[in-house]
Amino acid sequence: MACPVQFLCRGLRTVGLVLLYYVFSIGITFYNKWLMKDFHYPLFMTLVHLAINFCLSALTRRAMQGWTGKPRVILSWTDYIRKVAPTALATALDIGLSNWSFLFITISLYTMTKSSAVLFILFFSLVFKLEEPNPFLILVVLLISSGLFMFTFESTQFNLEGFTMVLLASFLGGIRWTLTQVLMQKAELGLQNPIDTMYHLQPLMFLGLFPLFLYNEGLSLSTSEKLFRVTELSPLLYSVFTLSIGGSLAFGLGFSEFLLVSRTSSLTLSISGIFKEVCTLLLAAALMGDKMGMLNWLGFAICLCGISLHVGLKTYYSKNKGPSLRKLNSKSPELELPLLRQKEDERDDWPAEYNDEDEEQEIPLH
Repeated sequence: MACPVQFLCRGLRTVGLVLLYYVFSIGITFYNKWLMKDFHYPLFMTLVHLAINFCLSALTRRAMQGWTGKPRVILSWTDYIRKVAPTALATALDIGLSNWSFLFITISLYTMTKSSAVLFILFFSLVFKLEEPNPFLILVVLLISSGLFMFTFESTQFNLEGFTMVLLASFLGGIRWTLTQVLMQKAELGLQNPIDTMYHLQPLMFLGLFPLFLYNEGLSLSTSEKLFRVTELSPLLYSVFTLSIGGSLAFGLGFSEFLLVSRTSSLTLSISGIFKEVCTLLLAAALMGDKMGMLNWLGFAICLCGISLHVGLKTYYSKNKGPSLRKLNSKSPELELPLLRQKEDERDDWPAEYNDEDEEQEIPLH
């Protein structure tokens, strides 16, 4: 039996990882909104972030390879185009539209609308047979849908264009996370490690978003004095610096999620995500002046109840009826691989802090 000191250390470690996740997740939300006040090129900003993420993930892969002494996985062009491209395109459009919406809507409306992604994730999980049908899912859908309706009803800061963008991003997010789960659970691809997945996704995400950037922002950005028509060096350096901050935050968010899930569980990440949304709304009201009435807060509370019920149901069924996700078709006899499980010989070479007693994790669909 573990001594009280070990429980205390484990609790402090979990709190520290949750706070680290909050810093990056909440930080990038407020950063995007702050940057969009003066820099009206969200798609270009997203492309810069993707490039930074690719460079940082490549450096991380190189460091991991040096630590383990084993080469990292590199997909063939056939698998890369056929199996990674759909996930990359959905992810790129999800992130791009989410960042674009900050030109029109408040952080509170963005946060609330993004919560509806759970509905689309549930829908596509059922379509792809990753989730077992359950009558309680109807209650989850009703709670989240009604909460979203109450939050946006008669909102003084409602913007239809921005709301539509976030709702479309949530829809694409449902496709994105479902395809990501399929991608990472295919044993023959070897993308169970999130760093390897990020490394392979970024180039195709960049190429998928680039035509949309050219159509919407290419001409105006090429004539903008913030970058290409800059007359002084200091404004250019300032723009590069602020864009680099966002790329670092985006990579830190993915890596902090990885650490939190690997050291605790996907349930911890899901529950942390619920309280993170509460913190985001409170900070938006206090720092950004977002206005929310009693009906809006009530709708948010109902939506959180739906998300909490979804998390609770997944926990219950995973403990009492085995994994809630159906086994995926795979050429390997090990049909279903959790998010952070590595091949045994590879895990043995990992630093000790990455090997936890919770070996079997699944990708959080929150």
